[in-house]
Amino acid sequence: MDKKIILVQAVWDSEANVWVANSDDVPGLITEADTAAELEEKLKTLIPELLLENGVIDECFSDIPFHLHSERNKEIIAPCH
Repeated sequence: MDKKIILVQAVWDSEANVWVANSDDVPGLITEADTAAELEEKLKTLIPELLLENGVIDECFSDIPFHLHSERNKEIIAPCH
C-alpha cells in the first residue's frame, strides 16, 4: 500500500450523543463512539482490519496514516435580559 493518507469524516450525532465516522477510503468503515478519543482508538483497529479484509493491504504493513476530520455543531442559548 502506498502512503496515501486515509481521510475519515466524523460527525457528532446530537440525538444519539455519539461520534459517527465513515470513510470513502476504507470500504465498509462506519463506526461510532461516545468520545473523540474512543473513536480514534477504534479507528486504529478498524482501519487495518477492513483494509486487510478488502485486500487493500497484505498482512505485512507498517504504518497507515489517517486524517480524522470531525465536525460538531452547537447552539448557544443567550439569556433574555
